[in-house]
Amino acid sequence: MQIQFTETSPANVRLVARVVNQGDALADLDAALTDGAHAARFAGRTGQVFEGFAMDEGSLKRVALTGAGESAAANRRLNVEKAGAALTAKFLTSGETAMVLDLGHADLSGEEAAAVLLGVRLRAWRHDKYRTKLAAEKRPSLEQVHVIGAPAGTEDAWETASAIAKGVEFTRMLVAEPANIVYPESFVALCEEAFEGTGAEITVLDDDAMAELGMGALLGVGQGSERPSRLLAISWNGGKPDEQPTVFVGKGVTFDTGGISLKPPPGMEDMKWDMGGAGAVAGGMLALVSRKAKANVVAVMGLVENMPDGKAQRPGDVVTTMSGQTVEVLNTDAEGRLVLCDALHWAQEEYDPARIIDFATLTGAMIIALGHEHGGLFSNDDDLSEQLLGAGKTTGDKLWRLPIGPAYDKLIDSPIADIKNVGPRPAGSITAAQFLHRFIKKGTPWAHCDIAGMVWADKPGHTWDKGATGYGARLIDQLVSENFEG
Repeated sequence: MQIQFTETSPANVRLVARVVNQGDALADLDAALTDGAHAARFAGRTGQVFEGFAMDEGSLKRVALTGAGESAAANRRLNVEKAGAALTAKFLTSGETAMVLDLGHADLSGEEAAAVLLGVRLRAWRHDKYRTKLAAEKRPSLEQVHVIGAPAGTEDAWETASAIAKGVEFTRMLVAEPANIVYPESFVALCEEAFEGTGAEITVLDDDAMAELGMGALLGVGQGSERPSRLLAISWNGGKPDEQPTVFVGKGVTFDTGGISLKPPPGMEDMKWDMGGAGAVAGGMLALVSRKAKANVVAVMGLVENMPDGKAQRPGDVVTTMSGQTVEVLNTDAEGRLVLCDALHWAQEEYDPARIIDFATLTGAMIIALGHEHGGLFSNDDDLSEQLLGAGKTTGDKLWRLPIGPAYDKLIDSPIADIKNVGPRPAGSITAAQFLHRFIKKGTPWAHCDIAGMVWADKPGHTWDKGATGYGARLIDQLVSENFEG
């Protein structure tokens, strides 16, 4: 969707929209519109939309009001974002190709006005690439938004917000594409294309390079697939030359059958998004690089496909990780932690990070615990946890902290190796996090975000349609913006 700022409303655009605060008077509108809004009980509540029609200099105008909630609300930024998104949800397939959006009536700051536009753009993203017979009235028509009445600072704030939107959209695309399109090699190629010319540095390790480094856990997951595995790193040096980077690590299982521990067929098609952690990390990195963040940041993604085959690893196999620790693989469907443990160790060895945060669709137990409202957060550092929780509240990518500790750690001791890749049925998400913690060097602040319930939605949300949500990309950008930029 194209968004442009103009001084006056283009005469040939029929759809005109306005942001309205809860409780604001509508006295300057056409009397029929005012009466219609009152009759429809439009009160400016967050995300509420009213549509009416009015004549303007002989032309029929389609007028929309969208509610921004209370002007003094603590979550004002998210509320106005929802107001913009509600307009897109209402009019994306309305037959209108353009909309005039008046931002001059809700006492918005420049950043709040940009948040309205962010909502407009994010809600417009859809994945219709393969829908060749979609009825015309169901196809998106709204392509252009003309912004008038923008408060001071909006255009500068929108430059940053549009970079964030670009990252979220990239995450959604990676997550939404089927596994015959996005697999380890093509994931790398898509990232190389997206980051071309940005100044970011890209490093790719193939199977041979990872084998030489001793990444037996990651390679063990992918050994049953005809698709070779990859380790992808994207580095951005926007901070001080001598400053340790913040490193994000993403689980990138581009399709997960469960391996020999085969998943049940119903719902297996959803496992195309088991690379949602890597997708979030790639999109968050693209947002940071696109807005030229003043920080040193690295994104590392372990990319594999987990398939059953005569070459696939078996339950009971023992693998040696890059760290030298050995793992008894009791369940080949607990593969994400095997990918991450080698990726985490390599990232620490390669970049000596100031802090390291991983994102992964790691456990179904996380969905049982938190549903689709929060991602799970586990950490060895209280300050980093608070920073992540705060960033989640700001962006709407919410997190909830859960415990780790020695009592859980002993549940994954193996009788024949250093560690086993699954514990007992209770506390499944916690023992998975505890597994990862064993690969974090002493003194390194670390957080693990289990986002299994967040990367895909079966119904539309405020700023996304059904399908890929883009969860995590904004969280990463906000975390860096609030805490680590110089």
